[in-house]
Amino acid sequence: MTLVYNTFIMTAKELKEKYINFFLSKNHKLIPNVSLVPEHDPTALFISAGMHPLVPYLLGEPHPAGRRLVSLQRCVRTVDIDEVGDTAHLTFFEMLGNWSLGDYFKKEAISWSFEFLTKHLQIDPNRLSVTIFAGDENSPFDQESKDIWLSLGIPEKRIFPMPKKDNWWGPAGQTGPCGPDTEMFYDTGKKSCGPNCKPGCFCGKYFEIWNDVFMEFEKRAKSKEQRAKSLSEEDYEFVPLKQKNVDTGMGVERTVAVLNGLSDIYQSEAFTAIIEKIEELSGKAYQLQTTNYKLQTRAMRVIADHLRAATFIITDGVLPSNVEQGYVLRRLIRRAIRFGRQINIASPFTNEIAKVVIKNYRQDYPHLLKREKEIEKGLLEEEKLFAKTLERGLKEFEKLASMNHIIEAKSGEKILPGKIVFKLYDTYGFPLELTCELANEKGLLVDKEGFEEATREHQEKSRAGARQKFAGGLADHSEETAKLHTATHLLHAALRQVLGGHVQQKGSNITEERLRFDFSHDKPLSELEIKRISELVNQKIAEDLPITMEIMTLDKAKTAGALAFFGEKYGEKVKVYSIGDFSREVCGGPHTKRTGELGHFKIIKQESVGKGVRRVKGVIE
Repeated sequence: MTLVYNTFIMTAKELKEKYINFFLSKNHKLIPNVSLVPEHDPTALFISAGMHPLVPYLLGEPHPAGRRLVSLQRCVRTVDIDEVGDTAHLTFFEMLGNWSLGDYFKKEAISWSFEFLTKHLQIDPNRLSVTIFAGDENSPFDQESKDIWLSLGIPEKRIFPMPKKDNWWGPAGQTGPCGPDTEMFYDTGKKSCGPNCKPGCFCGKYFEIWNDVFMEFEKRAKSKEQRAKSLSEEDYEFVPLKQKNVDTGMGVERTVAVLNGLSDIYQSEAFTAIIEKIEELSGKAYQLQTTNYKLQTRAMRVIADHLRAATFIITDGVLPSNVEQGYVLRRLIRRAIRFGRQINIASPFTNEIAKVVIKNYRQDYPHLLKREKEIEKGLLEEEKLFAKTLERGLKEFEKLASMNHIIEAKSGEKILPGKIVFKLYDTYGFPLELTCELANEKGLLVDKEGFEEATREHQEKSRAGARQKFAGGLADHSEETAKLHTATHLLHAALRQVLGGHVQQKGSNITEERLRFDFSHDKPLSELEIKRISELVNQKIAEDLPITMEIMTLDKAKTAGALAFFGEKYGEKVKVYSIGDFSREVCGGPHTKRTGELGHFKIIKQESVGKGVRRVKGVIE
């Protein structure tokens, strides 16, 4: 690698410490860095932003730590997974953020952003440009933000009004909290690409480093009946929130790259040791000037990013599978292995990269070291399984490359269709280059354009699926989800009473239609047990028990008998919800005021989701 490793102006550790200490000095409370897997939220597979765990509080739930918060949050975003390999895209990243939950607003947020960037990070204010919301039919031009920037010395020529697609954040799905934002860009000094070059341009002149979102609206369907339908924009409305919020985000890796004058995020200190290991395993160098740098360097970036992400995902309890988080994890690992093959890295190797990741992050994330064996086992087992899949893929290639599937061009050339090439890629993990080599041996051409078209179609479906995944549940904060969330507490208490105290919550997933609850238990529930559990829940609903909330320390909550099985997710203070004398749990909410609001509860399904873990699904009728 061409970078001199010991010349970093600022490291990620220094940036994180400066940021957190700055906002602590502004009376913010530090909140925990929570698991990548959302605890109660079916709206996304992974935590994708620092604000994600805070949605109920942005909508008005009181946060146990108060109204001013700061955090460092690990995040995963996979919508643009195929873009990873360039100089900027990542799937796993760390996000710094500060929040005001109905406390301060634009003046303080913008002024503090400017102060931190120019005074504490020593960024030349003459190299800062900003964007603001230009306004539309739902919200006016953000004159207030413009005036604040002008008062701080940013000249009008470096303040750019932008439309909603650029300067409006949220909602995370189809509905939820949202609002205009102002974004801060660093001028890298690169020559502009033309007269229309401005912040947001992809030429590399401007690098976004911070975003202040002013969440003052809730986007929602105009009627309850429309919520479950696929709606057009005119079926939604923007309703002012009962509190105005500030939600900010600063990507650690991206900002460190800017501060060190790097145009390639993979040359920052977050990746140097990982890239070094990949160079050692491949016998190749991470350089931009070699003949094969595009393929070689891209492969190294993909391996570094994907296996860093995979290490953290496994640490948070996910294993490779064909569904939900497990499917994403499997795709990341297999994509890394495919690119490893391209640069001649011999398998097995994924665990070697994971060891470097663990060494890099073990101080900030000590649970990585505790689960090192689980990480190594998960990666190596998937690598072995993928090797078998590739072997089956070679047999499938022989079958698909038979004359029955080949297209003959007018010129007489024989072509392997793009859809077949994509099937080999998607199902068996064959990179395009491998299929081209195999096809060449048989005297076949490959329909690369057809392959690219099939890939684009798949990406669009994946993005649509991701958007749909982020379109409901607790992000809607609806009456129905509050009822079902309350029902999970009753169900949890009933399971422990009927089955025994060994029952512990392992996860939950709530939509407006049903609840899903995972718990520790080593055998299926009998019909009699299901009947007794359901009767107990409905008995407590009929008793119309009051639901109360108290804020206290975690130790005090446990002493008071509150259930709390997600230790790494809790902060200094927690919210404890009590349902009469029947249930007491540490939880973020939302809940109903009394159990009598729930209706009749019914368990509709049970199944196993792993060794010693059962799942039940329930509805309220």
